[in-house]
Amino acid sequence: MKLKAAIFFIVILIVAPVTIQANHHISSIEKLDQISDEALQLVKSSRYDDAKKLLEYFSNEFLAYTMENHGFSIDELRIVTLAQNEAIEAMGNGSMDHDERINRVTKFRLAIDAITSTNQPLWTEMERPMMAVFGGMKDAALQGDAANFHSHLNSFLSLYEVIYPSMKLDVPVQRVQQIDARIHFIDEYRPQVLAEETGLQELVALETDLRDLFNQMSEDEADPSLWWVIITTGSIIIVTLSYVGWRKYRGDKERERAKKRM
Repeated sequence: MKLKAAIFFIVILIVAPVTIQANHHISSIEKLDQISDEALQLVKSSRYDDAKKLLEYFSNEFLAYTMENHGFSIDELRIVTLAQNEAIEAMGNGSMDHDERINRVTKFRLAIDAITSTNQPLWTEMERPMMAVFGGMKDAALQGDAANFHSHLNSFLSLYEVIYPSMKLDVPVQRVQQIDARIHFIDEYRPQVLAEETGLQELVALETDLRDLFNQMSEDEADPSLWWVIITTGSIIIVTLSYVGWRKYRGDKERERAKKRM
C-alpha cells in the first residue's frame, strides 16, 4: 500500500504542473485562433473593413504572443505572416471579387489553426471538395475533354493554394515538395497530360499521394505534452518497481544465507 501511495503521489506531482502549464498555453493560443475565425466570418458577410481591422488587431496580438512565449519557429512565423499580409491586402483591394477574398482569409484561418491545434487540423476538411474536383479533372483527361479538364484543374489549383501554407506547417518538407512538383508538372504541361499516357500516370500518382496525405493527417495524434507525461511517469514507475524488486531479491538472498548458517 505504501508503494502504491508513493507512486500515486509522484504521478500527481508530475502531471499537475504540466496540466496547469498546458491550460495557460491553450488559453493564450485560443485567442489567436478565435480572432482568425471571426475575421473569416466577417469576410463571408462582406464586412471587409471590419475584417481588415480585426486582422490588423491580430497582428499586434500575434506579435505580443511570440515575444512572450517564443513558441513558433522562423518558418512558422514567415508562413503565417505571409498569409496574414495577403488577407489584409485582399480586404483593401476593391477590384478583388468576394470569393477570392474568402479564399485569402480562409488560407490565413487554416494556417493559424495548423500552428495552434493539437489534433486533426482544419485544412484536412478540404479533402472532400479537393478530391471531388480532382476526380472531375481525371475523368475529363480520360475522355480527352480539354475544356472540362482545364476548368477542373483551375478549380483544383485554387483549392490547393488555400491549404498550401497549412500543409507546409504540418507536413514534412520532402512530402510537400513531392506533391507540389507533381501539381506544377500537370499545370505546366497540360496538353501532354491530356494527350500522353505518362500524363495520366502523373494524375494517378498525384491522386495516390493526396489520398495518402489526407489519410495520414486524419489519424488523431496525442498531445506531445501528454506523451511526455506518459513516458516520464512510466519511467518512474519502472524504476520504482525495479528498486522494489532488487530489495526483495536482496532480502531473499539474505534469508537464504541465514538459513545456511543455522
